[in-house]
Amino acid sequence: MQVIIRPYRKADRKAVRQIAWDTAFMGRPADAFFSGKALLTGFLTRYFTEYEPQSSFVAESEGSVVGYLLGAKDTAVLARIFKAKILPGLILQAVFSGALFRKKNLAFFRNCWQSLRNKEFRMPDLSRDYPATLHINLTEAARGEGTGAKLIAAYLDHLRKNNAAGVHLATLSQRASVFFQAQGFTLLYEARRTYFRHILKDDLTLSVFGMRL
Repeated sequence: MQVIIRPYRKADRKAVRQIAWDTAFMGRPADAFFSGKALLTGFLTRYFTEYEPQSSFVAESEGSVVGYLLGAKDTAVLARIFKAKILPGLILQAVFSGALFRKKNLAFFRNCWQSLRNKEFRMPDLSRDYPATLHINLTEAARGEGTGAKLIAAYLDHLRKNNAAGVHLATLSQRASVFFQAQGFTLLYEARRTYFRHILKDDLTLSVFGMRL
């Protein structure tokens, strides 16, 4: 597969959201746990594509986007904008679209609430040494071709040019964990996640990786 890596463009938004949906369940489609494509893909991508598009890159093959890396140079800025400008709209969208009340979604929200009560979402503060973050996904056809490594390289170059101290990311996928370690990332933290237990009948391990720049 002939692939070029280039900066994200506004016209890529639809393709990026489609890939986000098709890969949201550890590389598989999100409909395994959620009903509401616009809501979930907005949650996953809106900050990156609307508030910091200059830190994102796509992989293109034969005129089609086959992968993306969405990045943010400062997770503190990301969190502030998400809470103030994105989350309120997503909540309204969830209510008025009916997504909040769908059976599949209620099960997921209930499990997330239980995980929150169990303090599963606590994370170490990585903002000083690893302030940047990234979210990367590829279509199934684009995997195993070196495309992910090229996207990572483009993003790391962007961060270095912007004097970022470091970057971190989180994944539930063991396959992705192997990939990130191969790219030079170091495991910083691991924790149990139970919110997919109703689907997988088992718990998952969240792995957080980082790289100093």
